Amino acid sequence: MKTILFAYRVTDLDRSLAFYRTVGYTELGTVPIGDGSSLVWLKLADEQSVSLELVHRPADGKVEISGFEHLAIEVDSLSDTIERLTQAGLEPGAEEHPAGPDGPKISWLIDPDGYRIELVEWPAGGAPQFEEA
Repeated sequence: MKTILFAYRVTDLDRSLAFYRTVGYTELGTVPIGDGSSLVWLKLADEQSVSLELVHRPADGKVEISGFEHLAIEVDSLSDTIERLTQAGLEPGAEEHPAGPDGPKISWLIDPDGYRIELVEWPAGGAPQFEEA
């Protein structure tokens, strides 16, 4: 088994697509699901297939985020990513070091509906490895 994708319901599809394209996602396809609703499949450049699905159901009204924590995206250089996103008009947060100077570097980005995205640059040696329980 493997995780295939995460799905977010979005209020304004065009606004969300513009945001996620700026982050670095490319659109793979759109699936109309009736009554003006649709699913849009997205992926990042280094991914083999769809990883994010935007669900647009206009009849359901504005999206209200509840209980969802965040999505994390690994980046090669956090400082370069923050600079690129800022120059493109987005507002990533300042670089943080939650595990100290030798741990991962992170920044938070909020999408148009309020979903939180954690941008992560792992320290030398990569992501922590865990043994199976």
